[in-house]
Amino acid sequence: MLVDDDELSLIALRHLIKGVSYINLLKVSTNPIEAIDVLQTEEIDLLFLDVEMPKLNGMELIKSLSSPPLIILTTSHEGYAFEAFEYNVVDYLLKPVELPRLIRAASKAKEIFDHSHENIDAFSNDFIFIRKNSVLNKVMVREILWIEALGDYVTLQTLDKKFTLHITLKVLEKKLNPDRFIRVHRSFIIQLEHINTIDDSVISINNKPIPVGALYRENFMKRLNLLF
Repeated sequence: MLVDDDELSLIALRHLIKGVSYINLLKVSTNPIEAIDVLQTEEIDLLFLDVEMPKLNGMELIKSLSSPPLIILTTSHEGYAFEAFEYNVVDYLLKPVELPRLIRAASKAKEIFDHSHENIDAFSNDFIFIRKNSVLNKVMVREILWIEALGDYVTLQTLDKKFTLHITLKVLEKKLNPDRFIRVHRSFIIQLEHINTIDDSVISINNKPIPVGALYRENFMKRLNLLF
């Protein structure tokens, strides 16, 4: 689904999407309030959403959804980038959108969607079993590096594998041992023992920069003080 109050932007984006074979465009709307009704009643897997719109902007629309689809934001302004990822979006496209950049964003969404059948079948303090198709994969908890939220999905990164699970970060957080894992951002949970460096408000784990959100910083620093 495409939601943008600017007709010219919609025309341009529709034209680009025709070049992406695995995207099936079902709905187009210039009215964000009407779009909410569609998103709540129809099965939309991926939403291309403008940020600046009258009556209801893109961020407000996301907050109004109890179960948002995968979202790629589109906007003419770079200043929304940091806020955008606070809402667990897949990607953030600057207008005018060019086809190579759109394909890159769409590929990220497709990877998440293609792995959405991966689910946790069993969970203990030491290991979890993740079902991928008909195969159960045993993942040792000590090997989990970080978990990143993407809407109603999470990506779980281990030392050598990545899984995409159809579960929210909030639900998964309740299953994790709080002595080992900590929420450091709206979109990230990390395993403390895998931290390589901390530079101001950025953690590095295996060369992956992970932000520390303002709401989580105090608790994170307290945990570090207890560790050292």
